[in-house]
Amino acid sequence: MNEILWIIMLFLNFSFILLAYKFWGKMGLYLWVAISTILANIQVLKSIELFGIPLTLGNILYASSFLITDILSENYGLKESKKAINIGFFALITMTILMNLSIYFVPSPQDFGHESIKTIFSFMPRLVCASLTAYFISQTHDVYAFEFWRKLLPADKYFWVRNNFSTLVSQFIDTAIFTFIAFWGVFEANYLIKLVFTTYIIKVIIALADTPFLYIAKRMYKKKNI
Repeated sequence: MNEILWIIMLFLNFSFILLAYKFWGKMGLYLWVAISTILANIQVLKSIELFGIPLTLGNILYASSFLITDILSENYGLKESKKAINIGFFALITMTILMNLSIYFVPSPQDFGHESIKTIFSFMPRLVCASLTAYFISQTHDVYAFEFWRKLLPADKYFWVRNNFSTLVSQFIDTAIFTFIAFWGVFEANYLIKLVFTTYIIKVIIALADTPFLYIAKRMYKKKNI
């Protein structure tokens, strides 16, 4: 069941990105960065098994931010992809501050959501620390690595190389940093190491799966100059 839901989520995730790009162009991609950053850091609190592999949810949403920066780098340049990273930072910090502040409001006798909100968002500061550190380092690597490969292999036929060579390394950096900061002391060390590599395998699949959508986005840009 998890596998079917995961494939559906993967397809919907990339389809929503293309829809946002079609309707709002570059602004739609910035919008998706904010959405994916916030939702991924909520979904990551849920542990699942996928194809017999233990991992946390949220990998698809979080990995989509690498697709966004690659589209922006390819179509608009390094400056625009760096702007997307800053927007992700702002969205995550804003959510963390406001949602943690909401925990301290005294709930009414009729309230039914306080404990659930407290359970999810009281853990968020640690996740945000892990996420921001991993996000900044891995995304910075990704945009500069993509730019390196774009200059080295500028032809359109090497588009998939630029995307995957930059993203696959960045995803491993992100996975290792985030997992150890977020879950050190929560899970045993052996489980953490296993979680890094199993999560990375899933992210490799996601990175390879996003390549056709990257080509579609490039074709949309060339056709409509959005």
